[in-house]
Order: sequence, then C-alpha cells, then structure tokens
Amino acid sequence: MNIGIMGGTFDPLHLGHLLVAEQAREQMSLDEVWFMPSNQPPHKDHQPKANPQHRIEMVRSAIANHPDFKLCELEFERGGTSYSVDSAYMLKERYPNDQFHWIVGSDMVQYLPKWHRIQEMSTMVSFIGLDRPGYKDSERDIPDWLTNSLVMIEMVQFDISSTEIRDRLANGRSVRYMLPDAVWSYIRGNQLYGT
Repeated sequence: MNIGIMGGTFDPLHLGHLLVAEQAREQMSLDEVWFMPSNQPPHKDHQPKANPQHRIEMVRSAIANHPDFKLCELEFERGGTSYSVDSAYMLKERYPNDQFHWIVGSDMVQYLPKWHRIQEMSTMVSFIGLDRPGYKDSERDIPDWLTNSLVMIEMVQFDISSTEIRDRLANGRSVRYMLPDAVWSYIRGNQLYGT
C-alpha cells in the first residue's frame, strides 16, 4: 500500500490538517493517510499544551468518519523525542511491503534539510510537500539529493494554525469553522486551552 504519514503535535488537530491529508491522499493516490501525533516534538521550543491522551483522542474523534484516515500511535509507543527518522525505521520494519510518504506543508519543506538524519530518512520514504499561503517557491534551496525524494502538490488555500486556535480559545474568541465538530466538543468537554 501507499501510505501518507501526517505527523505533528495536533494541539489541537484542525480542519487545515484534515484538508492537507485529503489533498495529499487524492492527488498522490494514497491508499491511506496515517495521523501520527508526536510524543516530544524536536522542532518545538515548548511542550504541547494538551497531554498525549487528549491529543490522541482529538485525532481519533476527528478522523473517525473517514475510511482512509487512521491513527498511528507509534511515537508514543517509542517514547522520548519524536524524530521522524526513527519512526520511518520502525514503520519500514513493521510494514516492509508498504511505501511511506511523509506529508509536510511547504513552510516545513524549507526545514527538511535540517531534519535529524534526513539523508537516512530520504532513502526509506518520500516526501509530499503542499503549497500553503505565503510559502511559494519552497523548493528553491532544497539540495538535489532531497528533491529526488520530494513531490510538491497544490494545496487548496486555507491558512490556519493550532497556535492561532489556542490563542483564540484562551482569549474567549470563536473557533467555529476552524475545528471539526468532534474536536470542538472534546475541547469543551475536557476544558482544554482555557475554555
């Protein structure tokens, strides 16, 4: 199978994440997209605001009605810092006959050359980069060895971030139409992010 990997803190998961996953699934003819919440993200200066179980449950509730979206808890099983290369090794070991494609926004494409052991990772998986508002021409400074593993696809323009959602919630502002209803219900029911 061709499987897309959507990594991230998902703190919280929002409609932009789902849209990215669906665009990648459709345009790259992926059989499934696996959402893999990170345990301890290496590229973040702070820990996620919601605890791991809350983030897992928000992902689970958001993707429940999509037959090709799955939850992958691999990075929590492994523990420690969530380096994508370690996850790639584990996925290839467990599912040797499947092809894995890391899905990244074009803001993150610029940082791919700086990812931990990225050259090793690029021999095991490919990367799907999605253009986002304000991040055009993101392939410009990518080394040749990485561009061979990278496909850029068009993204429906929908600019939203988990940080913005957390800020809006902390300030009592509306996040309607930014989150799946199931995630919004979960946030309210568990009083996350200052709600």
